[in-house]
Amino acid sequence: MEYKKLGDSDLSVSEICLGTMTYGQQNTVEEAAQQLDFAIDRGINFIDTAEMYPVPGKAETQGKTEEYIGEWLTKQQRDKVIIATKVAGRSTRLKWIREGKNQIDRPNVEKALNDSLKRLQTDYIDLYQIHWPDRYVPLFGAPDYDIAQEHETVPILEQLEVFADLIKAGKIRYLGLSNETPWGVCEFCTLAEKHGLPKVVSIQNAFSLSNRTFHLNLAETCRFKNVGLMAYSPLGFGLLTGKYLNGIPENSRLALFAGFGQRYDKTNVNDAVKAYVEIAGKHGISPAQMALAYVRSRWFVTSTIIGATSLEQLEENIGSLEVNLDKDIIAEIDAVHAKYPNPTP
Repeated sequence: MEYKKLGDSDLSVSEICLGTMTYGQQNTVEEAAQQLDFAIDRGINFIDTAEMYPVPGKAETQGKTEEYIGEWLTKQQRDKVIIATKVAGRSTRLKWIREGKNQIDRPNVEKALNDSLKRLQTDYIDLYQIHWPDRYVPLFGAPDYDIAQEHETVPILEQLEVFADLIKAGKIRYLGLSNETPWGVCEFCTLAEKHGLPKVVSIQNAFSLSNRTFHLNLAETCRFKNVGLMAYSPLGFGLLTGKYLNGIPENSRLALFAGFGQRYDKTNVNDAVKAYVEIAGKHGISPAQMALAYVRSRWFVTSTIIGATSLEQLEENIGSLEVNLDKDIIAEIDAVHAKYPNPTP
């Protein structure tokens, strides 16, 4: 396991981050603890969660993921574990989170943070992330920017001032973004520098063999703003394992939660996945490990977020650290990308 500095922070994070969005829905508290112990034993020091987890989100389970992690965290040496969580952005659909009025303003952020601290049974969060922007942006595979959907939003400067106070209070160490755009990253960084406020150190966006859109603009933006990428969905919702090529397996996420994977139900997905699986087979690598190794190999990726519902899956995913892709495999991967570019943006 290698460790990298996350942006401008002093956080030295493992190149693999454990994602936890299944805890409380697909995984019990006992299974969560087993996964967390397994990950820590193999050198992972970086745990990612969110106030809205588990997903799919619903009122009955909201917050359970943080609760499960909190039970485990009380038995750990706190300063050896880097905990990242997220405040839900504006969404009228999540009516069970602060009555659907969850803007990134002072009352909402303070309430969200204090509730997360309580559930996690800790005094501070190492990395506190805005789960998605307060303003309108196309999210989760939505089509092009539509100015008709713009709405009144909390000014970014005002958001930064709230987080600055919480950092001064010792409740947060660093601030991160998620599902952000190049304009958003630049605006957060520029305003922070201009007004002497905390600079964002990370961005958590999707990146995988089937979604390389981060390359287009965000890679340059984050390079020159020194914002580290935490790559989520590196297996494309599990599609890149190849397990859905011949139908939907029983008890898989797509079987359990109909409609939840609409972001990945796109043209050319199966053709692209089939081609990637064939490359992996040709070189004697599991498709999952090849997909994860590809993400890890990109110069702009600080940490790759993996998730699993079983220890067997988790072990295979962590085992991707032993896979290093040579230039010939990368060339084959790039040839597939040229034929089927970004089927799941």
